[in-house]
Amino acid sequence: MLAQRGHRVQLVETAPRLFEHAASYRAGAMIAPYCEAEAAEAVVQQAGLEALRLWQAVLPELAVNGTLVVAAPRDQGELQRFKRLTQGHETLTHKDLQALEPDLAGQFATALFYREEGHLSPGPAMRRLIATFKAHGGEFIERVEADGCNDVLTDGDYILDCRGIFAKKQLPDLRGVRGELVYIRSREVTLRRPVRLLHPRFPLYIVPHGKGTYMVGATMIESEAEGPVTLRSALQLLSAAYAVHPAFAEAEICGFASGVRPAFPDNLPKIIVRGNYIHINGLYRHGFLLAPVLARQVADFIEQGRAVSDPYHWIKYEE
Repeated sequence: MLAQRGHRVQLVETAPRLFEHAASYRAGAMIAPYCEAEAAEAVVQQAGLEALRLWQAVLPELAVNGTLVVAAPRDQGELQRFKRLTQGHETLTHKDLQALEPDLAGQFATALFYREEGHLSPGPAMRRLIATFKAHGGEFIERVEADGCNDVLTDGDYILDCRGIFAKKQLPDLRGVRGELVYIRSREVTLRRPVRLLHPRFPLYIVPHGKGTYMVGATMIESEAEGPVTLRSALQLLSAAYAVHPAFAEAEICGFASGVRPAFPDNLPKIIVRGNYIHINGLYRHGFLLAPVLARQVADFIEQGRAVSDPYHWIKYEE
């Protein structure tokens, strides 16, 4: 966004391969402001609707096919609770579901449909952002130590710290929330939109990434531990896929992945201004959902200073 506005921007990366360690690559990348409102502050929905419009302007490949929310017969109470806590939905009959997502019609008698929501495939989306950044004159400085930004960017007016959980030393109230997922490929099941399966203990989702590939995720574990997916999480993820459609039992497992989301105690993001050093962090499980709005606020602040509008009250000034 800054590059598009004509600013000179240098992006510093620590990994040998660009964004190799970024949690964004392991995201569901669902632009789902209505669904996220079930367990988030109202401001998340408000900002998420704005972000949806910003994403559409930057990434034409954003799929706005809506989101389906389903539950097993024994968990219909969960579906009704979800319905009460959210907006922007339609209640589908079996006939509606048959027309919208035929492969699910034999599995569920009803569903909630959030027509205005969208989703992305994280890898292609990140690559498009990189290409757009470069096209507007953005520069990359690679293989820099995580705490070495100050040594490298000596001529910048501002340093923007977007390191997520790796900024914990500078942001002591930041915590990690571990997420785990599995990628599968199925020739038997075709889904055009994300499907959220409600469950009292482990509600999960399935996101189509094209060519029969799906991401099943993602756990929410209060832990900063890195490392491979645990057996327990693998069982939950695969069981959820099977519960959505038994034909997923024949799917190929393409791989497991895990990452650590950065979060503040209130699970809301913050833009922390310390002189010319700006932290943008704490997006929790709303990284793709809220990133464009935070980017716009930071770009506006750099151009307008403290006169910038802060409708979400995310900008914090520290001396």
